[in-house]
Amino acid sequence: MGYLNTKEVLSSIPAVDEVKVEKLYRDALDSLDKKIVVLDDDPTGVQTVHGVAVITDWEKETLINEFNEDKKIFFVLTNSRGFTAKETEEVHKIIAENIQYASEVTGKEYFVISRGDSTLRGHYPLETEVLRETIEKLSGKKLDGEIIMPFFKEGGRLTIKNTHYVDNGKELVPAGETEFAKDRTFGYTKSNIGEWVEEKTKGEFLAKDTIGISLESLRNLEIDKISDQLMNVKDFNKVVVNAVDYVDIKIFCIALIKALNSGKDFMYRTAAAFTKIVGGITNKPILLRNDLVKKDNGNGGLIIVGSHVKKTTEQLYELMKNDSVEYIEFDCHLVLEPIKFRAELERVIEKCDATIGSGKTCCVYTKRERLDLGENKKEEELKVSVEISDAVTSIVSRIKNKPNYVIAKGGITSSDVGTKGLNVKKAIVAGQIKPGIPVWTIGDESRFPGTPYVIFPGNVGAVTTFREAVEVLEG
Repeated sequence: MGYLNTKEVLSSIPAVDEVKVEKLYRDALDSLDKKIVVLDDDPTGVQTVHGVAVITDWEKETLINEFNEDKKIFFVLTNSRGFTAKETEEVHKIIAENIQYASEVTGKEYFVISRGDSTLRGHYPLETEVLRETIEKLSGKKLDGEIIMPFFKEGGRLTIKNTHYVDNGKELVPAGETEFAKDRTFGYTKSNIGEWVEEKTKGEFLAKDTIGISLESLRNLEIDKISDQLMNVKDFNKVVVNAVDYVDIKIFCIALIKALNSGKDFMYRTAAAFTKIVGGITNKPILLRNDLVKKDNGNGGLIIVGSHVKKTTEQLYELMKNDSVEYIEFDCHLVLEPIKFRAELERVIEKCDATIGSGKTCCVYTKRERLDLGENKKEEELKVSVEISDAVTSIVSRIKNKPNYVIAKGGITSSDVGTKGLNVKKAIVAGQIKPGIPVWTIGDESRFPGTPYVIFPGNVGAVTTFREAVEVLEG
C-alpha cells in the first residue's frame, strides 16, 4: 500500500458549511440524555478535553458519584494497555458490572467508549467484547454494533476510504507500515480498518461486511443516509468512521445521536477525538506557565521518560539541547539482575532528589534500547516492562523534595506515575500545554497537591514539542 501526499489528499476533500454543521451538532447534543463513560487504556485519552474528571478507580461508590455529577462525560483510567490479556479481561468485567450498577442506582442511561490508541495498539477486540457481553447480560439490552474511529487530528492520524494513516509531516503512511504496527505486544499488519478487524478477530468479523461511513457522505451532509446505515447495523457488526478533521466527527455525531434516539445502541472503540466531540467539549487556548505553576516553590521540575517509540527518543535528544536540565539515564536492563537493579534505582533517586532540591529540573530517562527477551515472549516482556515501570514510578513516590511540576512521557509510564507515584484518585483535566498533550490538576489526596502534572504521549508532537513544553514550564 503506497504513501499519499498529505497536502494533495487534504486539498482534494470538499469543504463543508461549518456554521450549519455547528448548529445541527449543538442541537443534537442537547437531545442526547445519556451519561458517557470513557474507559481509557492509558492517561493520554484526555488529550483533547478540559474541565473533565478522570478517576483512577472503578468502585461502585466512585462511579455512582460521577453518574450524579452534572458533567455529561467522565473518564475512568484503566491503564489496561499495561495489563496482560487475563488482567484486562478481569478488570473490564468488573468495570462493566459496576457501571451498570451505578446506572441502575442513579436511574441514568449511559454508553461506554473504549478509548484506545490512535495507532491501533491495545487489547482489541478483547476489551470491547468483554464489555459487550457483561453489559448485555446485566442490562438485558442488545448492543447493535461497534463504532471504530481511530482519527486523532493532533497526532496526524487520519482515516480515508476505510484505511488508517499516520501523517509524517509530508506523507500519509498506512498505519500497518509504521513502527506502531510492529509493537511486540499489540502488532498488526493491516491498514484498512475492515481488514484490521478481520485480522484482530481472527476472521470472526470479515472485512467485506464492515460498514464504512465515507468522507463523501459526511462532507455532503447526508445525515439521513448515515443514520440509516447505523439503523441497519446488527449482530455487533463494525462501523468504520472516516475522518480527516473534527468537522467530520461532528457530522457523524449528528447522525449517530439520531440513531441513538431512535433506539439503537453501540459500543465504541475510538481515539481521543471522538470523546471531545460527543462530550460537547469546546476548544480552549493552550496553557501557559502562569496557568499551571500557581506557586513557585523554588525547586526544579521532574521529568520521567519511559516510552521507547522512535518519536520519544528523537524528542528526548532534542530536549537534551537544553542544558538547564540535569539528565540521568536509568539502566533498566539491570532488571534481570535484581541486586544491581535495586542499587541503580537508589542511585537515580538520590541524584534526582538532590537535583530538584537545588532548584534544577531533573530528567530521568530509561535506557533507549528495548530489552528483547527473544521470540514468543510477549507476556514475559510485558511483565518485565511493568517491573521497570514500577521502579521508575517509585522515583516519584520516594523523592523528598516537592517538584515544581511533573512531566511523564509515555502512556504506561504516565499512568503509573499518576496513580502510583503521585497517588491521584481523581483529577480534573486543566487543558493542554501543547496540542494533544494534557495537563491534570491533581487533588489534595495526591502526593504533591497543586503540582501540575503533564501527561506527554510517546508518539505525539514534532521533534521540538517536548523541549518546547519543558521551556514553557521552566519560564
